[in-house]
Amino acid sequence: MNGWRLRWDGYRPDEEGLRESLSTLGNGGFATRGATTDSAADLVHYPGTYLAGGYDRAVTRIGDREVENEDLVNFPNWLPLTFRLDGGAWFRLDDAEVLTYRHEVRLREGVLAREARVRLKGGRTVRWSERRIVSMDDPHLGAISVDVTPEGEAGKIEILSALDGTVVNGGVARYRDLEGRHLEVLDAAAVDGGLLFLRCRTRRSRLEVAEAARTRLYAGSDVLDAKRTVEERSGWIGERLETTVAADRPLRIEKVVALHASRDHAIAEPGTASCETARRAPRFDALLAAHERAWRGLWERFDLTLDLADECDDGGTQLKLRTHTFHLLQTVSPHSIDLDVGVPARGWHGEAYRGHIFWDELFIFPLLSLRMPVLTRALLLYRFRRLPAARRAAVAAGHRGAMFPWQSGSDGREESQTVHLNPDSGRWIADVTHRQRHIGAAVAYNVWHYYEVTEDHDFLDRYGAELMLEIARFWASLATYDEARDRYEILGIMGPDEYHTGYPDADPEDPGGLDNNAYTNVMAAWTLTRARDALDLLDRDRQRRLRDDLGLTSNELDRWVDVSRKLEICFHGDGIISQFRGYDELEEFDWEGYRERYGDIQRLDRILEAEGDSTNRYKVSKQADVLMLFYLLSADELGLVLEQLGHRIDAETIPRNVEYYLARTSHGSTLSAVTHAWVLARSDRRASWHLFRRSLDSDFADVQGGTTPEGIHTGAMAGTIDLVHRCYTGLETRGGVLRFDPVLPRSMRRLRMKMAYRRQRLEIEVTHDRLTIASRPVTALPITLAYRGHYRRISPGETHEFRLLEKRPLG
Repeated sequence: MNGWRLRWDGYRPDEEGLRESLSTLGNGGFATRGATTDSAADLVHYPGTYLAGGYDRAVTRIGDREVENEDLVNFPNWLPLTFRLDGGAWFRLDDAEVLTYRHEVRLREGVLAREARVRLKGGRTVRWSERRIVSMDDPHLGAISVDVTPEGEAGKIEILSALDGTVVNGGVARYRDLEGRHLEVLDAAAVDGGLLFLRCRTRRSRLEVAEAARTRLYAGSDVLDAKRTVEERSGWIGERLETTVAADRPLRIEKVVALHASRDHAIAEPGTASCETARRAPRFDALLAAHERAWRGLWERFDLTLDLADECDDGGTQLKLRTHTFHLLQTVSPHSIDLDVGVPARGWHGEAYRGHIFWDELFIFPLLSLRMPVLTRALLLYRFRRLPAARRAAVAAGHRGAMFPWQSGSDGREESQTVHLNPDSGRWIADVTHRQRHIGAAVAYNVWHYYEVTEDHDFLDRYGAELMLEIARFWASLATYDEARDRYEILGIMGPDEYHTGYPDADPEDPGGLDNNAYTNVMAAWTLTRARDALDLLDRDRQRRLRDDLGLTSNELDRWVDVSRKLEICFHGDGIISQFRGYDELEEFDWEGYRERYGDIQRLDRILEAEGDSTNRYKVSKQADVLMLFYLLSADELGLVLEQLGHRIDAETIPRNVEYYLARTSHGSTLSAVTHAWVLARSDRRASWHLFRRSLDSDFADVQGGTTPEGIHTGAMAGTIDLVHRCYTGLETRGGVLRFDPVLPRSMRRLRMKMAYRRQRLEIEVTHDRLTIASRPVTALPITLAYRGHYRRISPGETHEFRLLEKRPLG
């Protein structure tokens, strides 16, 4: 297996949805799924194109209620490209006899390639050789190059190239009963210079997008003067190019598309801009060369190189890790910096979760901050710009500060559904996931750790401190005081484990939430403490101005300290942290019986609801949110927070908690295996490696049974990279020190990677007995490195080596 090429041999219509997601091409500005150019949306194919942050709202009537959703819009399909020979039927792969077929993504170059040899209905045999890019060099360009070679005889060939604005949002089966029409086509025409042009506008957000396509035919390096005929339909514009083709000689077709939106910088309007960009664009090979250069620069920073001893691996681990990196960088790239966008949970790869932004940044930002921190800074500004909306939401809920939404889209209001469809029962169920207030802690955590890595005082001064203070203010406002017990409580919320929305026998329409969720309360205490630290890092003038602007008094700050020391954390039995108050009183679940009955029980919530039961009754977790504490906070840091709250944990407490919750988790989220692999890394190392490998396969194997065709899982992909990057190297950024404590898996003999820390560019190499850190010559101040109490100062251009203590290797 090639560590740089994701390859499928043979055409399998039942796998096309999965392949289309995994071969989506994007550049951080827009993305196009890897559908064949001859296909349209049907039960096999779904050729979606998505603009980063391109949302629109629609209302659907369900029963006696109106439901409004904001969707990531499926914009006009620029791929349509097919042919016919001697007046026969237009080529469709699904109508032909496929003799040979290969579909691959060349990760290093950022190219989708297809090679097919097919027999058409009339008996003619044709070879199709395609390369496709979405330019990482120019964020407005995509291009296709195809060589069509008829075997055996010459003849007339017609090429059909089109732009299709009739598309709707229909890529997620359970959403298809909801309104999916978001576009109105304003113009569709052939324009001077041999271009097809289509302009559309979203119905409510009024975002204009224009596409211009240039299609040319070549014989060698010569442009063929083909006969062109324009075809027009409602919302669709195409052209037929007619010429002759020699037997066994390739005819090259090049289609270049330019996509501009009304939000773009430095344009007059998107229609003119798209036409000008398409006319200026060079031939495919020149576009490809610039595209490959841009990808080389990204791989230079982001590639993790593994030297694996596992003879059975056959390069699969390295390939999967690179595929995850590839899709992360197609979702977030340098082209994202000037866009007001967040990181969607499913990338810009499909319509699942409607393209919304959740808490997946927790799993993504550590990697970005330590590779290309300018990306994290830009993405955090997405949250800062929506701080006013978060303040309004807090006021509407009767609180102070900033209450960020669980699902966020264009303007920062809560985008969580009010109802969702259970495909197992066919029933529409009340959706109360908006109660996940812990999203604010994720935003604060990301701000603080970005600052830890970069020491970006300007960001903290202008944006970060204000974000953290307003989130801390919300936590203090949300906490209620129990005078009799001298404790603060956070009531009626949900933790990350979405299997518990309320207590047993609660009203399913309004289950009321849970009290004193451990993850939420610990992270609230952490945020209250770190927010004060952030304030103290500002100079006195900025502190005064910010406190004046926010009306932040000394009495309020003193209350934050009190709350951060007295928030309730519930325990039960042998040091086990209770997921929430009353968790220990829930029923144990019949795991063995349900596995025998259903096999795959990852989505226990759907299974039990279809049976008329509820996960609220049982000690079950979609993802064990107590263990998220051990994921986000080092043992030392978590120990300090718990001690601050009046509790102590010893060395044996963490493994006991991990074992307890692992036995009660269905892994209904792709993030679950990532979290568990992390927390097991030093207590059950073989299990950790197994879960890491399982996480790598989440999208490749579509472990959730049909979700990957709807879009890749961005957080899980970044999480697997981060397991190698930080967990197995023991990398931690805390207190102005870059700390390492590596324990490589037994199968991993060597790890090489590059990273950035406080303006130094570092090259890291880890083996089982040595850690080598080399700093490139740059202009930067010295930084402090640490390995197990051994501290070193390193300046740009220097190299330090630590000899590692002999430890039992992981695996």
